[in-house]
Amino acid sequence: MRNTYITLLKPSRKTYGIELKPLTLIYWSRVCFGIVAALISAVGNLASPELFKSLLQGVSMAIIVYILSYYFLKSQFIAKVEKPSKVLWTGIGAYFLTWIVTWTLLFTMLKPPG
Repeated sequence: MRNTYITLLKPSRKTYGIELKPLTLIYWSRVCFGIVAALISAVGNLASPELFKSLLQGVSMAIIVYILSYYFLKSQFIAKVEKPSKVLWTGIGAYFLTWIVTWTLLFTMLKPPG
């Protein structure tokens, strides 16, 4: 008699859906980090009454979150990409575009003019 329990407990290597390449994961991680940076920037700017100061704080926060995301993604993907500079530059446009759009929407909703 064959023991079927052993075959059921073996881990399967089946993937369901699309298996993403490391650069694709880095790209979409940067998009998510852009949304997080926009949330932090918008909430952090609630106390600032001046528009220029709010803009400066928001941009500074976006740059800080990007640098932190670089070090986090570098630790995760440095061995999986062909050049280390790919971790730095992949998704930079998507990050800042996502940040500026999300931050503008949140800033407008949380701090209406007037």
